Amino acid sequence: ADLKGKKIGVTAPGSSTAMMASYVLAKGGLKPSDVSFIGVGASSGAITAVKSGQVDAIANLDPVITMLQRDNLIKVISDTRTLKDTQAVYGGPMPAAVLYVHNKFVQENPNTCQALANAMVHALRWLQKAGPSEIVKTVPESYLLGDRSLYLAAWEKVREAMSPDGLMPEAGPPTALRVLQTFEESLKTKQIDLSKTYTNAFAKKAAAKYA
Repeated sequence: ADLKGKKIGVTAPGSSTAMMASYVLAKGGLKPSDVSFIGVGASSGAITAVKSGQVDAIANLDPVITMLQRDNLIKVISDTRTLKDTQAVYGGPMPAAVLYVHNKFVQENPNTCQALANAMVHALRWLQKAGPSEIVKTVPESYLLGDRSLYLAAWEKVREAMSPDGLMPEAGPPTALRVLQTFEESLKTKQIDLSKTYTNAFAKKAAAKYA
C-alpha cells in the first residue's frame, strides 16, 4: 500500500517485470492503475533511473538488481531469481522466456518451429555446462554494465532457474493464469483450456536430437 501513487520502473510497460510488479501490488491490495509504470529498460538506463530518482521503486532483471543491491541503492522486497524464491512469490513454477506463435503458423511451418526449438534446447543444454569465460564471450558488452565479475556472480544465482530441457512444466501454465487473473479483470471469469495453449512436442523432439 506504501507504493500507491508512486512511479515504478519496469523494463517496459506490459513486460514480465510489469506483470510481476502488478502481481505483488495486487497481493498488497493495489491495482496497476494505482501506480505509474515507467519503462527504464534492463541495463544502464534502469540504474540511472534509480540513481536520479526518476522512479520510486523498480522491478527489473539481473545484473541490474544485483548491481543496485551491491551499491545499497535498493532493498529487495520480492525476489524471483531462484526457484525457491519463485515458488514463494507465485506459489508454483512461473514460465518466463518462451517461444510463442499462432496455431496457424505452427500448422503451416512445422519445420521452422522445430528449428527454433532445436536452437533453444541446444543453447539450454550448453548453458548447463558452460564455464564463466565461455558465457561472457557470448554476451553483448552492454549487458555486462561495465562489470564482468558482477555479471557472472549474478548469472550463477539464476543458473538453476534456466530450464535444462526447454519443456514446459505441467504446473507452469496454471500458475501463470492464476497470477494473471489476480490483476487482469478480463481474465478473471474466463474458462481457458490450458492444454491447448502450449505443446512440448517440439522440445521433446529437440531433446532427443541432443541427448
